[in-house]
Amino acid sequence: MEQQTSVRTSLQLGIYKLIDPIVRVFIKLGLTPNAVTTIGFALNIGVAVIFILGAEEGNRGDLSYVGWAGGLILFAGLFDMLDGQVARLGNMKSTFGALYDSVLDRYSELIMFLGICYYLVGHHYFLSSIAAFIALIGSMMVSYVRARAEGLGIELKGGLMQRPERVVTIGLCAVLCGIASIYIGGDYKLYVPGIKFHVFETMSIFTIPIAVLAVLTNITAFKRLMNAKRVLLEQ
Repeated sequence: MEQQTSVRTSLQLGIYKLIDPIVRVFIKLGLTPNAVTTIGFALNIGVAVIFILGAEEGNRGDLSYVGWAGGLILFAGLFDMLDGQVARLGNMKSTFGALYDSVLDRYSELIMFLGICYYLVGHHYFLSSIAAFIALIGSMMVSYVRARAEGLGIELKGGLMQRPERVVTIGLCAVLCGIASIYIGGDYKLYVPGIKFHVFETMSIFTIPIAVLAVLTNITAFKRLMNAKRVLLEQ
């Protein structure tokens, strides 16, 4: 766990070095941390819109909407780091700002998953839509367990699937799915001799990671719950 935290911290510090010039530009433009948070939230609404348009106007073999939505997910996720850095480097930290950031992060994730579920249901990926909904539940519970524990004076961090990992996983796999559809086709299916149904299709590049998220997010939430129990018993 400590090694995992160390790697995550090192990656964050590396990303901060890359985005700090952008942060300083935002500060010079007069953007507040809350404004940056709001922009990120608006971008996630755009993600949901792309998925919904893909369900309404696209077809099952057209995965370009998935790819574009993935790109916007990653871009919107960048603002999750930018707002905190704007607060730190601009000396604009506030208790309400931290609360506002947390609330809009939850709304952003809910809206993103709304778009994903709408797209999957619209194109009849029934099992994948259930997996996406379970991933949504796990994502919310990871955050809720931490918030509830902190309300009891227990600091809970760590786990395999915190928000940055979830955003990168979903966004990157969506982009790869869209790119793969250009080269192998959105309707590509892989069959194994002797098996009547396909074992892989282009869309699996996006849906399999969502299924993995459905498992890992709920495991992370449960582990946090057990860690909180251990701390409470030791008090």
